[in-house]
Amino acid sequence: MIIDLQRFITSERSCWNELDKMLGRLEAEPNARMKLEELQRFHELAQRTAASLAKLTTFSSEPETRRYLESLIARAYGEIHETREKRRRILPLRWFFQTLPQTFRRHIRAFYLSLAITLAGFVFGGFATAFDPDSRHVTMPFGHDQLRPSERVQQEENRAEDRLAGQKTSFSAYLMTHNIQVSIFTFALGMTWGVGTILMLFDNGIGLGAISVDYAADGQTRFLLGWLMPHGVIEIPAILIAGQSGLALALGLIGWGKRAPMGTRLREVSHDVVTLSFGFGILLVWAGFVEAFLSQYHEPIVPYDAKIAFGAIELVLLCLYLAKSGR
Repeated sequence: MIIDLQRFITSERSCWNELDKMLGRLEAEPNARMKLEELQRFHELAQRTAASLAKLTTFSSEPETRRYLESLIARAYGEIHETREKRRRILPLRWFFQTLPQTFRRHIRAFYLSLAITLAGFVFGGFATAFDPDSRHVTMPFGHDQLRPSERVQQEENRAEDRLAGQKTSFSAYLMTHNIQVSIFTFALGMTWGVGTILMLFDNGIGLGAISVDYAADGQTRFLLGWLMPHGVIEIPAILIAGQSGLALALGLIGWGKRAPMGTRLREVSHDVVTLSFGFGILLVWAGFVEAFLSQYHEPIVPYDAKIAFGAIELVLLCLYLAKSGR
């Protein structure tokens, strides 16, 4: 029972105003997410305002205050119990600097699994090349098995003409298209409960391991790093993210530890795998550009140390972006 009505209104108005401000912020920024402490405070304010309204219903002298509280409670109820999916505004910068890295970290176990499978293929391809050199005709991508590494290095360093003159843009577009197609295929094979994705990652690791060991055994490690690092430090993580999205899709299909129906599980993961797909697509566009305009040029045109340093900087920036951005 309220003994002093005006004193009650004065003491509670700060609570009502705070709730009003929170509701205004939620209505102005429908995509904003509140922290746990803010959610708890919002719930507390809504309960307290509802209690104030219940106490004021017995008084006919404050109709405006009562209508104001009724409006606040109705708005708060709508925010708490809303079931319709809110329309999402496309904000490219927020998506790139917040949504994408947050999604990557949310499925970090799938990324680690993708990395482990690729490393297993790398080790297999490396051992196969080291102990059976003739296996290079099977384990290496087409064309890389035709010349010894030292022969290729000699050809590249003694090349007088620019073999990509007037073709860099078209070659870059080809690389982007091809790599994105392969990555989308790797991701889509998640629908095979992950079996196809695992095979694609393992096969990619085999080729990478075979080439790496072949060049290292022939004393061409510096050339290998200068050739692969400028684009590889972006391209390889992009393929790993493609595998990550495929494995996340597979986990949604399998549903380990989840009792929800398959349709519900797939809906839960759908936004994330689409986000990751756009992410590895963007990375592969950059990798294709770098591979066409930088990676194919070697000493004496471009020093290997400069290319290696460029690749190292790219790798550090990518790691910082995926690990820290959006926190």
